[in-house]
Amino acid sequence: MKPSDRRLSVMLALIMAAYLVPHLARAAEGSFNRTLRVTGPVQLDVSTGSGAITVRPGNSSSLEVHGVIKANNSWGLDSGNAEEKVRRLESNPPIEQDGNFIRIGHIEDRDLRNNVSISYELTVPPQTEIKCGTGSGNIEVEGVHGPAHASTGSGNISISNLGDEVSASTGSGRIILGRVKGPVRATDGSGTIQASDIAGNFHLSTGSGDIQLSEISPGDGNVSTGSGNVKVTGVHGALRVGAGSGSISAQGHPTGGWVLHTGSGSLTVRIDPGASFDLDAHTDSGQIETQRSVTVQGTLRRGTLRGKVGSGGPLVNLRTGSGSIRID
Repeated sequence: MKPSDRRLSVMLALIMAAYLVPHLARAAEGSFNRTLRVTGPVQLDVSTGSGAITVRPGNSSSLEVHGVIKANNSWGLDSGNAEEKVRRLESNPPIEQDGNFIRIGHIEDRDLRNNVSISYELTVPPQTEIKCGTGSGNIEVEGVHGPAHASTGSGNISISNLGDEVSASTGSGRIILGRVKGPVRATDGSGTIQASDIAGNFHLSTGSGDIQLSEISPGDGNVSTGSGNVKVTGVHGALRVGAGSGSISAQGHPTGGWVLHTGSGSLTVRIDPGASFDLDAHTDSGQIETQRSVTVQGTLRRGTLRGKVGSGGPLVNLRTGSGSIRID
């Protein structure tokens, strides 16, 4: 083959690829809207393999569903396949209602699910209990009573203004919780967790990322991160914090034991004035500082401080492998 013929063949192949790839991967889009009548508290179960879920409060007598569908053609499939899926879902969206129990997004037909993404925008009665999950996509819930249970394989979760308990989990992404009037549980494979104005017990865990929490009413807490800093404030109860590497800052009133351990990082503890507690602090390499009057118990050793503050009480146990400790 002549060089000129070879160049022509390559150019024709590139032109065909540029034409065929967009057509083979061409997406079809559509949408649907439904209004469901309800009376009284609602139990809502929403699921999507890929897509976002947004929940907002509306009136007490109806639940409104807006779905946005996107379907892609797989290699080798007829170009009308994606369009056909969208039309089928538009005419018969995956919505089931049994009184005040509503299921959305559960598609039994495996072929219909493949290469399809549906995002849901839901306006629900304030008295709604929610369970929602997506394989990939963000979840946002606001202004309903709850409880609320949310999970995503990859995506951010935001839940705020809830009147009951919350659980949230993501494989990768941020979790933001605010103004929750109940216990909170959040698990993050990789990402930060922020929880503010929490009223109740809390359990927060991330494989890698910072954690921040503020509490506004009594509750016990458990916080852990593999790599990241932790800051908790307003704690009125027992507290356990663990960090593989990172600094820990805690403020509040220990009515139960506090255990704060980090492999490498500083520890800063601010305990409400007038609170009495037992202290057991140790750092392998670092200093211990305190403005509190401590009645020392046992033998004084470098990097260790044990004793009573006030009349004694719940144990505050502080450990760091490399870092300083400060108790205010």
